[in-house]
Amino acid sequence: MKKVLMGALAIVAGATMAISTTSFAATRNHIEIVGSSTVFPFATVVAERFGKTTRYKTPKIESTGSGGGMKLFCAGVGVQHPDITNASRRMKKSEYKKCQANGIKDVVEVKIGYDGIVIGSSVKKAPMKLSLKQIFLATAKMVPAKDGSETLVPNFYKKWNQIDSSLPNTKIEILGPPPTSGTRDAFAEVAMEGGCKKFGFIKAMKKSDKKKYKKTCRTVREDGAYIEAGENDNLIVQKLDANPDQLGIFGFSFLDQNSDKIQGSIVNGVSPEFEAIADGSYPISRSLWFYIKKAHVATIPGIKGYVKEFMADRASGDEGYLTEKGLIPAPAKERAFFVKNATQLIPMTGNEPLK
Repeated sequence: MKKVLMGALAIVAGATMAISTTSFAATRNHIEIVGSSTVFPFATVVAERFGKTTRYKTPKIESTGSGGGMKLFCAGVGVQHPDITNASRRMKKSEYKKCQANGIKDVVEVKIGYDGIVIGSSVKKAPMKLSLKQIFLATAKMVPAKDGSETLVPNFYKKWNQIDSSLPNTKIEILGPPPTSGTRDAFAEVAMEGGCKKFGFIKAMKKSDKKKYKKTCRTVREDGAYIEAGENDNLIVQKLDANPDQLGIFGFSFLDQNSDKIQGSIVNGVSPEFEAIADGSYPISRSLWFYIKKAHVATIPGIKGYVKEFMADRASGDEGYLTEKGLIPAPAKERAFFVKNATQLIPMTGNEPLK
């Protein structure tokens, strides 16, 4: 009887050990981050510094685009899912609900600063001077008819000088991010819609048919004039350098890092420069974010330390090393709010002004 009991205990002990071993083997010893290609270079610099100056491993970062990152982040809790997602626009209400439905109850929202969206070109030609209205006419799927009637027709503009005689007699070719990109979302919302509402009958549509208004103002043309270039902004830079007649859409940080090859178009009379984005005079700017899965903090080593490094004055503050990469720091009061959120891991309530 004693032998049988001891044998049973040994089996239980062995099973327990097997479970513990499996659990331990499944635990990651590094942070996994996904999301925005625009936030990617900032996160990479922080991750490298964090890895070199602490006992923790350098976080692994993947550039999936803001939408792709949210999808991965909100898929569930556990080491098979990412710990943090970067975004070049705020989390959508639908994404927050998806997180909640998949057991991610505590999401910490952090704004790191601002970035301008640049419509860039090669330095081999003079910079373009565009208005938001002209940008809309060049990129939208549906545009007002040429006859002045208040009707929408498929975009018929093939060359820039067809939009305005002051613009070049060159083919409209714009390299830009795909729908999963936060840069694309922000470009559509700020630049395209900003020009779209210059037409009175479309602006009035916002009150009578908000869904149609949004679709009209934010849907990008699909006839070849807008060319999706993936999530790789560096590829856009290379293509612009090779073809001076093309334009490209990307974040200010990429212009800042490649100013020997590319330049930003002047929009509504304002150049995309650090000071102009910071004071709001440059018309195409957006906020940059990352989101933390609080349930992972106790399991994955280093999350608190990484977040603390990212939000430190030496990193994302006014004189921080991320400003050298093109980050526009948030105003002091706003920054203090998100530093507190980040370092104290205060989760979202769901009552934030999500869209």
